[in-house]
Amino acid sequence: MAKYNLAVLPGDGIGVEIVPEAIKVLEIIGQRFGHQFVFTQGLIGGAAIDAVGVALPEATLELCRQSDAVLLGAVGGPKWDTLPARERPEAASLLALRKGLGLYANIRPVQVYPALVQASTLKPEVIRGVDLVVFRELTGGLYFGEKRREPFEDGELAVDTLIYTTPEIERIARLAFAAARRRRNKVTSVDKANVLESSRLWRETVSRLHQSEFSDVQLEHMYVDNCAMQFIRYPLQFDVIVTENMFGDILTDEASMLTGSIGMLPSASIGGKVAMYEPAHGSAPDIAGQKKANPLATIVSAAMLLRYSFQLEVEAQSIETAVVKVLDEGFRTGDLLEPDKILVNTEEMGTLVAERC
Repeated sequence: MAKYNLAVLPGDGIGVEIVPEAIKVLEIIGQRFGHQFVFTQGLIGGAAIDAVGVALPEATLELCRQSDAVLLGAVGGPKWDTLPARERPEAASLLALRKGLGLYANIRPVQVYPALVQASTLKPEVIRGVDLVVFRELTGGLYFGEKRREPFEDGELAVDTLIYTTPEIERIARLAFAAARRRRNKVTSVDKANVLESSRLWRETVSRLHQSEFSDVQLEHMYVDNCAMQFIRYPLQFDVIVTENMFGDILTDEASMLTGSIGMLPSASIGGKVAMYEPAHGSAPDIAGQKKANPLATIVSAAMLLRYSFQLEVEAQSIETAVVKVLDEGFRTGDLLEPDKILVNTEEMGTLVAERC
């Protein structure tokens, strides 16, 4: 029996509700396929601030480093919004954890399930068949550049620095090109090269890598504002998208609406020895504690964990197939509810998927 050690970080808000459902599914997979998953919980985010005074305790970072993979829920909430930017859970825990583990690539697949075509706010003919993946660079850009505020005339001056280096761009682009070769062989590199010097370096670097190593892959460049529009106009044109940190953050939230709900968008953060898996959504404090949260993004993130960290492709597909079955049978959490569908809560949805794995 293979043994896998998983660091489990529920975090804040709905994180403590959705992560147990992914664990429930993984336990069933372990029983069915003869694997032993050992789950060890750690503190992170606002919960860690309240408990020990810091958003990412050293014990949590060490737990993650010593584990085979990390499963994260969500961090942040109104309770901690008054803290300085660098001390808020989103920056002080999530960004710090990605950096501490060397996770430079965030992979966010965007797939429109046939059963959810009507759940999107867009017309069915626009989104039916959408299957794309976004590779978002994670450790550079505005989020990690120098930040400062200082007095200026009658107010203040605020500065956020956007920095990228050639090696940072090359490594994320290389992953995107390699992924495209396994898919439909097309990469869309998204930047703002008509305005930003960092984007001009991005475009030049991606183009050079394409010519030297991946000339068999189709490459197109697209400005980020046009890409945001094209997501709504004609999303079927996309296969693999590669972009910098902030652009990827914004575009993937927009892309989640193609699927009907951000509660359907999983993600994997890779690049270091230990990878991290989490739903793309936040802590949703408005519905926390009410069993209304959609756990499917977290459950599919667990499938990605099996695929990317442990190369358990059959097991990953078993989870994904179970999700399709549950949706085809008409079960929905509130974010996806349509007339004539069956409303279930967070725990019930997790159980339904587990039973079909």
